[in-house]
Amino acid sequence: MSDTLPDRLSADPESPFFNEALLARGVGVRFKGVEKTNIEEYCVSEGWVRVAVSKTLDRRGRPMTMKLQGPVEVWIKDEA
Repeated sequence: MSDTLPDRLSADPESPFFNEALLARGVGVRFKGVEKTNIEEYCVSEGWVRVAVSKTLDRRGRPMTMKLQGPVEVWIKDEA
């Protein structure tokens, strides 16, 4: 597998931007200089992330998210 990350990645299996193999390796996300662990989706080129809002769920049982704008950096945690 290549070490290049996609511009956009989602943790939701129903999303077209979901990549199970890449998520299994571990993806680190730094938003505005701070490493975040509650990221549900990101887009590097547009400069936004979707973060889970506490433990609240929507009517379909998925986490409620909030879209935040700012600089996004991503990397692969698993150094193979």
